[in-house]
Amino acid sequence: MSTETEARFWNRTSRAYAAGKIVDRAGYQCTLERTRALLGSSDRVLELGCGTGTTALELAGHVYSYVATDLSTEMIAIAEEKRAVDPVAGLSFRTATADMLSPTDMQFDVVIGFNYLHLLRDLPGTLGRIYALLARNGQFISKTPCIGDMNPLIRHALLPAMRALGKAPYTGIFRAADLCRSIDAAGFDIVATEDHAARGNDNSPYIVAHKR
Repeated sequence: MSTETEARFWNRTSRAYAAGKIVDRAGYQCTLERTRALLGSSDRVLELGCGTGTTALELAGHVYSYVATDLSTEMIAIAEEKRAVDPVAGLSFRTATADMLSPTDMQFDVVIGFNYLHLLRDLPGTLGRIYALLARNGQFISKTPCIGDMNPLIRHALLPAMRALGKAPYTGIFRAADLCRSIDAAGFDIVATEDHAARGNDNSPYIVAHKR
């Protein structure tokens, strides 16, 4: 899929995505609480791949400003619907990707990407863009499935079949160790790698990294 095709995929599935339940609610709450503890009231935050805005609405009230972005116009439309019901000062939604944002126009203290990095076609390039968007000593916080550490049937059979049927977007396959090396190579120091799954390891490490 191209970026445009992927945007159409998420536009088409946005309402079903919004109606879906969070599978590991306890693990998600752990991630929210840990992230809140890392954010400061004066922080300017960028969230990439915000989906329908659930996490943004939970976190934005704890910082100075929060820009939540997604490549899907329909996802952002749903996020705006949620914000209209539950307004949060300093929160804005934008249809954008990391490549569409200019480091010369905006700098952030924190960049967040949850369930995001495995959907990138150019992981090193996007990590480089995130580095450029961060202010000095900025933080990058991520949590994403490392499919290379999962059951081989998922990456060799299930995902290819779902993509062939148009039921899944592009998905990068890497191990947690590979992801950490990519983050390090982009100019970050990883200060924490955590497992927030409520039951066992779900192979979605929560990573906190600081810009060198």
